[in-house]
Amino acid sequence: MANSAKKTYWPHMIFGFLLIAIMLGYWTIKSAISLPVQESNDFMLKYQIADMNINEIMEKKIAFDNQYRIELVDAQTIVMKDNVNSKVKQRDPVKLTHGENEFHYIIIDKNGNMVKDANVTFLLTRPHTQANDKVVDNISFENTVYTIKEVNITQPGRYTLELRAKVGEGIGYSQIPAYLQP
Repeated sequence: MANSAKKTYWPHMIFGFLLIAIMLGYWTIKSAISLPVQESNDFMLKYQIADMNINEIMEKKIAFDNQYRIELVDAQTIVMKDNVNSKVKQRDPVKLTHGENEFHYIIIDKNGNMVKDANVTFLLTRPHTQANDKVVDNISFENTVYTIKEVNITQPGRYTLELRAKVGEGIGYSQIPAYLQP
């Protein structure tokens, strides 16, 4: 008779652990949904397309880099202090102005000659979002440079200036950090 009066708590513990597991699962799903996921737009392509064709993209990039060079000209940069905790040398970002901006690029072959017939596309993007992307297609060659005009920038912060140039079978890419001060 002494055994029947003794209480066991293991069913309560199992129910408690199950309740904690359900609450932690709910919290995990709720916090994961609240964080937006942004696709990468490296090589100015959707991630899936770039991933499926990365070997061709890299071959065309190497072919372009062996023959040509892309440069941003007439751009003022912001001198940044080197990060003493990093061994990676960072490029100084281009200084953007509030409102209308204009960018000038040149494409030069290995002999120093200007390339005038490249198919050039420009993308102004923020590093971790595609919400404010500005794409300019078919940039024409004017007065010795490829000019991107009337790019309106209003939100302060970090940006990336991306340019894709196709000459023949080669495709070259340029990614330059930029910053608009508040």
